[in-house]
Amino acid sequence: MTAFTGTRHLVRLILRRDRVVLPIWILLLAALPASYAATYAELYPTAAERASYLAGTASNPSIVALLGPVYGDSVGALTVQRAGLLALIVALISVLTVVRHTRTEEEAGRRELLGATVLGRYAGLTAALLVTYAADVLLGLLTAAGLVAAGLPGVGAALFGAGVTLTGVGFATVGGLAAQLTESAGGARGIGLGVLGLAFVLRLAGDAGGSGGAGGRAEWLSWLSPLGWAARGRAFAGERWWVLLLPVLFSAVIALVAYPVSVRRDVGAGVFPPRLGPAGAGAGLAGPFGLAWRLHRGQLLGWTVGFGLLGLVLGGAADAAGDAVQGNRQIAEILARLGGSSALAEAYLGGTLSLTALAAAGYGIQAALRARTEEKAGRAEPILATAVSRSRWLAAHLAFALLGPAVVLAVTGLAAGLAYGLSVGDVGGELPRLFGAALAQVPATWVLAALAALLVGWLPRFSAGAWVVLAGCLLLGQLGAVLKLNHWALDLSPFTHTPEVLARTWTPTPLVALTTLAAAQLTLALKTLQARNLPTA
Repeated sequence: MTAFTGTRHLVRLILRRDRVVLPIWILLLAALPASYAATYAELYPTAAERASYLAGTASNPSIVALLGPVYGDSVGALTVQRAGLLALIVALISVLTVVRHTRTEEEAGRRELLGATVLGRYAGLTAALLVTYAADVLLGLLTAAGLVAAGLPGVGAALFGAGVTLTGVGFATVGGLAAQLTESAGGARGIGLGVLGLAFVLRLAGDAGGSGGAGGRAEWLSWLSPLGWAARGRAFAGERWWVLLLPVLFSAVIALVAYPVSVRRDVGAGVFPPRLGPAGAGAGLAGPFGLAWRLHRGQLLGWTVGFGLLGLVLGGAADAAGDAVQGNRQIAEILARLGGSSALAEAYLGGTLSLTALAAAGYGIQAALRARTEEKAGRAEPILATAVSRSRWLAAHLAFALLGPAVVLAVTGLAAGLAYGLSVGDVGGELPRLFGAALAQVPATWVLAALAALLVGWLPRFSAGAWVVLAGCLLLGQLGAVLKLNHWALDLSPFTHTPEVLARTWTPTPLVALTTLAAAQLTLALKTLQARNLPTA
């Protein structure tokens, strides 16, 4: 028996458990860069048009901070910048996947049961890392293949795909280390996402101060960020393959720390002991809503701060986004389809608010599924053994699933309105308009949050299917207009029905319909929870 005995069996177990989720996010993310390349090739067929677009984009620090630097005016270089957030998304999924199959398993007690069999000390961590690494490699290969199929050079496509892969590998290893440091899965996710957030802030600050990657004074900050290394490989613009050594070394160093730590602690324990709370609970924990506030407040605060910063960046970039596409009728029509009115800046803001609403819906789903997490962990039964009814218990979590997206979108709208208003000299006019446009996205997020609640009450084993629905909405929103899908397909997404509030004329009827649909789902969720056994495995 070796330290890696049983790894192959654990890999098969993880693949079986993630046989639906893994293919979905791999295929969805791999399709995005190819779609961007096809769009740029259609909208900017000449070098002069691409140079004009590049001048408008690279000159604005807000756009560069959000998407990353651009190192040329070729279709490939523009595609790399447009897909700049792909590395962030892959890193996020990699961290969460590793934590889910390591620390979450220990917290649930399943790791201890498996450890009682013939299982090596490194098997659990290795299996989680191998599956995530393999998913990242497959994503990189499919991404490169898609770019080649879109007509881009193979060398640049290979470098870009490798950069995406190694970014995911690096943060998967960060997730593996974070899982060793704390006793709770929530704490491990917090550490991993904290490292990811720090890397994003460094990359954002470095790119914003680097004048589009032209060697500005603050560009050194981007070199400190693992999220900035892939872009600095300069795919399709004089490839620098040696940059890929940085994420390789980063992953190796983190792994050399994670593996020794994993065997020097007890199963279920972390390096950092949990902080003991007070001997007696405060008055705020006397009911289910107080407990729900205690469970959700950290995430709500983090999402609110993050969305506020995002709103400032988006609002600051809106005026320049309009200037960057002036004179190109095709891209103006594409932006107008995404949301907003015919004005290019407003179309940009409408489209970005739609994407922000998808992220806010993710928070709503996460908050609704927290009830299922509490049920599976056995923490719901002691509460329901008291005078607390099932309806009150679930409603406490649903309050954050509904109010959370509203709060973060409201903050986004206020921040974007302030930044855009300052850039055009009309804060009093633009702030309330963008605030209203952000709030108009809320009913669509409620539909998905309510769907998650309905699955928790009715089909708890399939409650994770709410994430699949969110991925489908993202796919329809990003590729639906480009692929010219039929209206019936686009109408499957609740975000398609959100009115264009930034337009001069709009009707609130879709908002009422979406809110009614969400209310009906919530009613069914409460009723079905009363009718089923609890807990359900």
